[in-house]
Amino acid sequence: MCGIAGIVKTSESNYSIESELLRKMSDIIEHRGPDSDGQWIDKSGKVGFAFRRLAIIDLSANGNQPMLSQNGKYAIVFNGEIYNHNELRNELIKKGYKYNSNTDTETIMNGYQEWGEQILTKMYGMWAFVLYDIEKQEIFASRDRIGIKPFYYLLHNSNFIFGSEIKSILQYPQYQKQLNYEQLAFYLNMGSSNSEATMFDGINKLPAAHYLKISTNGEIKVKRYWDPFATRISYNDWSENELTSEIINLLRDAIKIRMMSDVPFGVFLSGGIDSSLNVSLMSEFMNRPIDTFTVGFKDLEKYNELEYAHKISNLFKTNHKEIIIDQKMALDELDKVVWHSDEPNADPVNIPIYFLSKKTRQEGTIVVLVGEGSDEQFIGYNWMLREIKFHQKYWNLYNVLPISMRKLIYHILKNPLMNSNQFLALEYFKKSANNWEQYWSGMPIFTTDSLNKLFFAQRKSEINNLAEYANKMNDLAESYDVGVDFSRKAIFTEFHQRLPEMLLMRVDKMGMANSIEPRVPFLDHRLVELTFALNYQKKIPDGKTTKHLLKKASVGYIPDEIINRKKQGFAAPVNEWINNEWFEFTKSTILQSQLIKENILDAEFIKKMLALHKSKKANFYKEIYALLMLSLWYEKYFN
Repeated sequence: MCGIAGIVKTSESNYSIESELLRKMSDIIEHRGPDSDGQWIDKSGKVGFAFRRLAIIDLSANGNQPMLSQNGKYAIVFNGEIYNHNELRNELIKKGYKYNSNTDTETIMNGYQEWGEQILTKMYGMWAFVLYDIEKQEIFASRDRIGIKPFYYLLHNSNFIFGSEIKSILQYPQYQKQLNYEQLAFYLNMGSSNSEATMFDGINKLPAAHYLKISTNGEIKVKRYWDPFATRISYNDWSENELTSEIINLLRDAIKIRMMSDVPFGVFLSGGIDSSLNVSLMSEFMNRPIDTFTVGFKDLEKYNELEYAHKISNLFKTNHKEIIIDQKMALDELDKVVWHSDEPNADPVNIPIYFLSKKTRQEGTIVVLVGEGSDEQFIGYNWMLREIKFHQKYWNLYNVLPISMRKLIYHILKNPLMNSNQFLALEYFKKSANNWEQYWSGMPIFTTDSLNKLFFAQRKSEINNLAEYANKMNDLAESYDVGVDFSRKAIFTEFHQRLPEMLLMRVDKMGMANSIEPRVPFLDHRLVELTFALNYQKKIPDGKTTKHLLKKASVGYIPDEIINRKKQGFAAPVNEWINNEWFEFTKSTILQSQLIKENILDAEFIKKMLALHKSKKANFYKEIYALLMLSLWYEKYFN
């Protein structure tokens, strides 16, 4: 895993791509690749690539990038891993292709020459890459199916500037930073910017499962190449035993191929089902103890899963390491967490992942397996289950009422519910009154009515874009699978928004901040296609047990005590920290922020929220933490 950056001139201009700028673009992301760097400018002057390498496969200089194909037709910068590259490589060698290295990078170039854009459907892995056809002077770029690896870009005066991190793009001197006000609403509601834009005006994302082409004449085309409903196997007709067996087989192979590495690798172990399964199945392929890593919190036992991590470590005889952090350690590193995140991320788990990654690198481990993606696929969150049951029991029945009546009920309830801080309950009535979708991805941080209180008048019109985006996500799911049930539409919105743009970005950014490579076996696309094919009754047959199917599949592989224990979840104790040691710091940081001084956010509403939280009359820690991270980010990047 590495860091990529570069500039492409999409039309003839007087702009000159300078190697000094390319070096700045790569130096700013040195943490993504401390092992080597490189810059390359095409002799036409139209394309310049920059690269930072974290050497994982073929540690020799043959694996350095930017890389030219053996036949000289292509140049590439690539961030990620293609786990089946040896199989593809052997197929291509039989067709007459030559190699200079043992890297998966060359397989992408040779595969593109042989199969064109269809190479993407053949690859198993995670990636963001830009490939330049030197002869045709065309660009082909792609982001992996799930969005495990980031890809940002800016179009400015016919220049296409891209990078693994926004920091690289900010080195481009002609770009003048501005806040993207529309994405402010997305961040405060969903915890991150959406799948296409960023908090920097004009800087966009290539969404997961998309590729981008820039033709010879400068035309830019973005297209989706995969959807999670892609399987044609009728998994809903399978018995539970058949499904659980297939889940384990797919996960076992996903773990096996993700053990491809020429450097030390291990597992982030929380002691929950997902990470414990990673250890169990990984142990089948190991002839040495697995390196496992766990994080805990000093004096806050209810957040710790150390006991369960120790049980798994002892059972599988792992080489176990752990780090215990406290509020002071976290506060001291908060500035680094913000800088490495690029954009504000409202998930407090960024903090423990940062420390866990730091500990892992210090112990000499470079590659780790992580458990992200399981809860989304198998309905592992209580709030997901609650939303599904609410939809079945209340939403459909309530929406039979005439819309005029639903609007009237909303307006009757609005003031009483707002005055009692029942914003979440009010949100359901508002969504129904406006014919909005029930499920918007995750649980909202600030609801639309609380955003109306938080924003000044000039910002309120942008709130409606949230509803349009949610409707678009749900419509997209239906376009891929007509008649898709509510549970699978909800899971699709998680995969479209919260998973790639918040959860996977915390793993990528915090891992790469410490120069380690996290890998995500539960997000192998073959397993994802299976879980997307299953309706609610197959996943939760009793209507109440979260993660039922995965728990059944886990029997015999990990202890029943781990399978059946109450879900704790990987969390950070920011609620306690904000209530106590962090309170004055948090209060002053938010209220003295330029966001307040520039009349973007309403100080009086925030003061009321802080007072209610401090007095424990209401719990607003999610909202307050989101505002804290936003304020620190704005100060870091705009002042």
